[in-house]
Amino acid sequence: MTKSHEKVKEADLVSKEHEEYLRKIKSTKRRIVITRILILVSFIALWQIAANQKWIDPFLTSSPARVIKSFVSLYEDGSLFKHIGVTCYETILGFSLGTILGVLIAIILWWSPMISKILDPYLVVLNALPKVALAPIIIFWIGNGMPAIIVIALLISVITTIIGVLSGFNEIDKEKIMLMNTFRASKIQILRYLIFPYSIPIFISALKINVGLSWVGVIMGEFLVAKNGLGFLIVYGGQVAQLDMVMMSIVILSIIAFIMYEVVSLVEKRLVKDKS
Repeated sequence: MTKSHEKVKEADLVSKEHEEYLRKIKSTKRRIVITRILILVSFIALWQIAANQKWIDPFLTSSPARVIKSFVSLYEDGSLFKHIGVTCYETILGFSLGTILGVLIAIILWWSPMISKILDPYLVVLNALPKVALAPIIIFWIGNGMPAIIVIALLISVITTIIGVLSGFNEIDKEKIMLMNTFRASKIQILRYLIFPYSIPIFISALKINVGLSWVGVIMGEFLVAKNGLGFLIVYGGQVAQLDMVMMSIVILSIIAFIMYEVVSLVEKRLVKDKS
């Protein structure tokens, strides 16, 4: 009876310690979120105060109030969501195609070590080459318009995806591959049951990197050829000295890019949970 009571007390103690641990984790997460919000609110308030007090030139740096005014102006004339929609469409398409194509090419290179060794120096050169230099050529080949912008976004992300995913494939424990070969597993089975499950962190990392790279490619393309989109608004605002429009476009870009990154993070959590 005494031992039974001791076990019950130990279980209660462990349970209380576990609850305290979970409480601390939640408290820490809450403090992090609150701190982030306070930093953002403080930055916006300081920006507005500095503009009102003329510590900074509101014409050059704009202000939150002027950014909101510009946002409302574009919303009222019906063009705001058109520009946002065009840029989001181009970014999501370039992001998706770059990621899918990069993963497929990485699979082909993993499947055939000979092809991988042949193409390795070319991948290194293409990765080191500034993609901005290719933009005028792509525009000349494809023409002014959305397809050229999507291709630019694709090219910026696809090489990075290939190199990152292929490196992840090649880092899989060789002994595990040898074990599956011992059981006469086919390459498709090795890819499906070993390579893919162990490469989930690599895929997620590639997605997170491609979020930023896709935005870079799309905005760069819109700077050069677009007649719609947030990149176009930035260029147009600079040309007509409407820096409020420029700052508003940058703020919107930041918000949408953050949302895309958070979506990828949610996918990561779901995949990790399913894997567990």
